[in-house]
Amino acid sequence: MSVVIATRDRRDELLHTLDRLADLPERPPVIVVDNGSTDGGPEAVRAEHPEVTVLALGTNHGAPARNRGVAAATTPYVAFADDDSWWAPGALARAADAFDTHPRLAVVAARTLVGPDERLDPVSAEMARSPLPPPAANGDGAPLPGPPVLGFVACAAVVRRDAFLAAGGFSDVVFFMGEEQMLALDLASAGWHLAYLDDVVAHHHPSSSARAPEARRALIARNDLLTTWMRRPLGVVASRTAAMARAALTDPVQRSALRQAAGRIPRAVRERRAIPAAVERQVRLLGG
Repeated sequence: MSVVIATRDRRDELLHTLDRLADLPERPPVIVVDNGSTDGGPEAVRAEHPEVTVLALGTNHGAPARNRGVAAATTPYVAFADDDSWWAPGALARAADAFDTHPRLAVVAARTLVGPDERLDPVSAEMARSPLPPPAANGDGAPLPGPPVLGFVACAAVVRRDAFLAAGGFSDVVFFMGEEQMLALDLASAGWHLAYLDDVVAHHHPSSSARAPEARRALIARNDLLTTWMRRPLGVVASRTAAMARAALTDPVQRSALRQAAGRIPRAVRERRAIPAAVERQVRLLGG
């Protein structure tokens, strides 16, 4: 098991995360992929954590920077962390056991505890209640180790390296924020399974330098629309686009999202690959 961290201009948070990872009993090799930081982050990591591999990209590659880290890893499984998140002791060993036992498992989505008070992330609660039916037996042996899901939070997920790379990793079109959605669809479309494991625990202390809420919501809406264009049926594409256009008349967040998406839609069309009907049924079961 390796850990890959994508970071940009959060040197102090990153060093704190690396201190936490260095204390793990699993002692995983760590790869930091730096998205063009200007705060001296790569140099600080090399000085304070010489055991960590640093890939300094020079420019901001967004979420796909993680692809570079996974490609550089030499272990069969890779855990993601952000510069403001880390793994609980024993979590990575439990995730590795789950992968070993289930050869078609591609993603372990962890239970995420947020902030110093360690409140449960609402996304974790939703995944624990997943309405998706267990996958049909396919010769893997034991059932999935947790509820099947069709999404995950990147800073609290572990992936099977070969499956991740074969699916293409995170999309350059989506770039950042909500990037997990399309990768989850692509993995499911290729016959891989994703599961939520309550006993695999990640800690997330959101950085104080996070984006403004309005900008964050606009990015999420933009990327949800782009993912729809690239993977959902054409009827869904038309209805979702029309709905955003109507909302944009009065909602500045939706207006910003639509404006940002417009410049990326031509490339989204070129990279369109509709998901199979079985995966589309799962999306609809989840209210998508």
